[in-house]
Order: sequence, then structure tokens, then C-alpha cells
Amino acid sequence: MEPLRVTPTRRRFLQGAAACGLAALPLPALAETRAAEAVLGQWYRLLIELIRNTATYSPPVAARSFAYLGITAFEALATGNASLRSLAGQVPELTPLPAREAAPHEEALVLDAALGAAMAVLFGNTGPMGLRAMEAMRSDMAATLEAGLSPELVAVSRAHGAAVAQHILDWAAGDGGAVIENMGFPKEYTLGDKPESWRPTSTIGVQQKPLLPHWGTNRPFAIPTDGACGLPPPPPYSEEPGSEFYAQAMATYQASKTLTDEQITIARFWSDDPMMSPTPPGHWVSIMLDIFDRDAPPVDRRAEVLAMLGMAISDGFIQNWRSKYAHDLLRPVTYIRRVIDPDWEPMLITPPFPEYPSGHSTQSGAAAGVLEGLYGPGFAFDDHTHEEDGLGVRSFAGFWQAAEEAAISRLYGGIHYPMANENGLAQGVCVAGHILGLKTRA
Repeated sequence: MEPLRVTPTRRRFLQGAAACGLAALPLPALAETRAAEAVLGQWYRLLIELIRNTATYSPPVAARSFAYLGITAFEALATGNASLRSLAGQVPELTPLPAREAAPHEEALVLDAALGAAMAVLFGNTGPMGLRAMEAMRSDMAATLEAGLSPELVAVSRAHGAAVAQHILDWAAGDGGAVIENMGFPKEYTLGDKPESWRPTSTIGVQQKPLLPHWGTNRPFAIPTDGACGLPPPPPYSEEPGSEFYAQAMATYQASKTLTDEQITIARFWSDDPMMSPTPPGHWVSIMLDIFDRDAPPVDRRAEVLAMLGMAISDGFIQNWRSKYAHDLLRPVTYIRRVIDPDWEPMLITPPFPEYPSGHSTQSGAAAGVLEGLYGPGFAFDDHTHEEDGLGVRSFAGFWQAAEEAAISRLYGGIHYPMANENGLAQGVCVAGHILGLKTRA
């Protein structure tokens, strides 16, 4: 078997794959014994680029795709690895995976077939370049992975990978988030009528309704459906200068007036806007892909981490969206212009959905909580997610430090009140605790 290749960059990955096939890209070779690791890395690099280029992939939708792709990879390997424990029977409605035939299987081919089949469905609505990139990936993988193998081994391996993917896709179809209509904005929605109710912050027509108002009712992976990871309500709405609510808004306003160069960098680094980045959940996955490149763990460990991380950020957004629409709180830009400064402009564009709590904070708390559970505190790393976007590399002493920076970045950007960031992190920790209760090792 010829060595498979991995890509060191992201910016031109999608375009290069679509135009000429991955084999033509100037990629460094990877040893034959690492083929399964390379398969996983290649598909995930493409996944991140597809999220950048698929209009329906807002952060909650992106988080969902990371969860199901991670589980697909993990379960594909678990069917042939006695040290891994399937999630079937642990997460809601996932039934036992198809068993392998009593014949040898090539793990890289099983993984490639599973991820390729799952990606084709999850990103069936991407644009022409994305579709060509997936086809180029499949073609290059087949040419590289199948070289020198018997047709029987190829057939049985690919058939099993495809069967695993179909099992996961059938399960995913019933979670409530499989179909995204009208870019995720409801055609009919009645806005709240209280002074503190969310109000549109954009003049774009479709954004006069909030994004994905029913996302919180989706089937989760580990969190309970009874609000176990709820959070304290915001303080009573008030426009009085001495009130707690006013103080929250003033803290956001004053922060915007005294931003240092470092704080501006932090706000931009963690902004992760849809269609311009891998989105906030993709940022955390990108961190892990770089750590995998650095530390070279075996493929079963990589799939285990990606499955746990994917479920954490997905459940984080489900829980966060439950809270957002339960509290239905107006954004700082609405309150500040109404009460403090009618001409105020936040540094970042305010997203089109309710404020409390911060989605960045909840999903970052969930991600960091799970990753600290898997790696321990004090696990240092460099974050290269936006290096090619001109935002440099940021270094962290541990996952929680990164989560705290992601959370406060939303204060610097003028997107959230301080309470939304602080309580969002706490909510994410609660989500992580439920994810860590799942067993992935026999």
C-alpha cells in the first residue's frame, strides 16, 4: 500500500481537492502504518472546510455534524477493536452497530468508507466546489488505500464501513436537527412583548426572526431533557442606573471603550463567524487536529476524543439554545442604544438570536471540561486555527484557559453581558460532566 498523505494547511484545501484531486497536492507522505490516522485527519480537514463553505452550517448545526462524524469514526473502529466500548445502549436510541463479517478487514478502508458515506449525506446540500472536493477525496483515498489489496478485502472492508455509516445516519435522522429550512430562520415566529425580550439586531430580512428557535428540543447525546444544566435567570430587567441589569450593560459598554490591542486580537481570534471560519465548535476540533499532528496518538484514541468532543459541543448547543429561548433576552446592542448611547457600535456583529447565555461560553466550557477529563489539567498547546487568516498563533497552558479566553472574547466584542459568559461556562461544565459519564473503553 502506498503511503497516504495529510494536509498541513486549510485555506486552499477545499479548492485544491475540488480542482485536481488530493493526490496532486504537495502533501508530505505519512508512513504506511499510520494510514488509518491519515484517513481520519483528511476527512476532518475537509469537514472543517465544508463547514466554512456550506450556508446552513451555523454553529449548532456544525456541532451536530462533528458529533455524528466523531461517533461514526469511533463506532467503525469499535466494531473491530475489543478495547473500545460502543456507545450503543448508552446514548438515546442508538441500537447495536452492524457486526463485522468473519473475515479480515483493513481498518483504513473501513474508516474511509464510513466517513465518506456519512459526509456525503451530512453535506449533500453544500455547493458545487464542496461536492467536487468530496468526490476528489473519495477517488484519491480509493487509489491510495486499495493499491495492492485483494478485491475481497477491499469489498468486505468498505461494505462494513458503509453499513456503520448508514446505521448512524438512520439514527441521526430522528434527532430533530436533520433538516434545516430557510437557513435555519423560521418563516413564522412571534417575538416576545416584554421590554427585555429579544429584538432583531440586523436589517437583513430573514434575520427578523431568530435562528433555530427549536434547536433546544433536539435529542441530546448525554444531557437530561429536564433542564439539569439550566442556569440562574438574569437579573430583573431595569433601565435604572443603579440596577444590576444596567450594571451588566454598562460593563459591556465600558469594555468596548477601553479595548487594548490584545483584547481586540482575542475578540477577533474567537469570533469564528459562520461562512468565514470553521465556526466555534470547529475551532475546538481544529485545536485537537493540531494536537494529534503534534503528539501522534493512535487512531482509536483520536476517534475516541473526537466523538467525546463532538457530543460535548453538540449537547452544549442544545442546552444553550434551551436557555436562550427560555429567557429570550435582548442583546447588549439593543439595550445600550435604547438606554445608554444611541450611537454605540459593538466591535463584532451581533448574532441573530437571544443573548443569555453565551453560546461561545457554553460550548467552550463543555469542550474544555471534556478535554480536561480526557487529558487532565495543565495540558499545554498552541492554537493554529486562524494562523492562515492572519490572526497568528495563540498558546495556552490548558484547555480551561482557552475556554475562559473564548468566553471573555464575547465581552470584548460587545456581543454579551458578563453574566452570559460566566454562567455559560458553568453550564458547559455541567454538560461535560454528563458526556464524561459515557464509557468508551471496555
